[in-house]
Amino acid sequence: MKKSMIYLDKENNKNSIDLLEVIRQIYGEEGSEIYGVAINHQCLETIGYVDNLIQITDDKIFDKDAMVITDILEELQQKYDFDCILIPATNFGRMLAPRLAMRLHVGLVADVTAIHLKDELLEMVRPAFSGKIMAGIVKQGKGPTMMSVRENVFSYDQILPKETQKIMYIPKHLRKSQLKLIDKREKVQSYDIRDSEVLISGGGGTIKNFEKLEALASQLNGQVSASRKIIDKGIATRSIQVGQSGRTVNPKLYIALGINGAIQHVEGLKNVEHIISVNTNKNAPICSLSDLVVEGDAFEFIDKLLAKIKNNDFRR
Repeated sequence: MKKSMIYLDKENNKNSIDLLEVIRQIYGEEGSEIYGVAINHQCLETIGYVDNLIQITDDKIFDKDAMVITDILEELQQKYDFDCILIPATNFGRMLAPRLAMRLHVGLVADVTAIHLKDELLEMVRPAFSGKIMAGIVKQGKGPTMMSVRENVFSYDQILPKETQKIMYIPKHLRKSQLKLIDKREKVQSYDIRDSEVLISGGGGTIKNFEKLEALASQLNGQVSASRKIIDKGIATRSIQVGQSGRTVNPKLYIALGINGAIQHVEGLKNVEHIISVNTNKNAPICSLSDLVVEGDAFEFIDKLLAKIKNNDFRR
């Protein structure tokens, strides 16, 4: 049986657990023994999901010390000889994964968004050229398959619970961290479009008055997001961009206003329950994915919908 390791990132436990779907697509439901690695946190949410939960607790380990944590994961690889290593592509995961790959002398496929398995040949898909194309990468050579996986892309639905064995592991060669905490400031709270159940998203058709989307988002208890055209114009920050070079989202409702829906944008939509598109071109690519298509001006749509919400008038 194959052995797979998932690094359980404190930034997002749910996405770490969802990486089990990647393992299932590669090895099948019971084709791999799964090890979750939690450093300085219990990660009890994984109980029943992984076969083994390796817990490492030491006050000398700084949470963001990629060098020391790389040492620990390298030591675990030497001990358990994993066939597959998965790291969620969080902010810290993107620092950790390449360090570990270099240490293990193996290739790394970063920001994976899809897995294809044909004739026992594993193809890992990721955005390339700033999200303009999707590249399929096939592993060659020896050593473990290693990848970082984009958040909110995979979703794991468990079939049978596992009997998770806890392993309290003490690293044999734990070096002293060279990092020092100089200052600590409270982060200003801001929303993350990946957490929103309702997204009001604007594209090229909303450039002239993009801020108008905020009024509709407020009335629907949602958040505003944008396509790359809006970001490239400097109208909004990249933190609210949906697409291959932005964020992958899975809201219950996605209202696409003036968005054409090129493949770069569509790839950022995963497991969206309902899509409403408003576009002057009813044949825009996004329309073929939508539950409801409104042919017309995005701002006129916003005005009329806000009026109906204000008057509580939704009669046919």
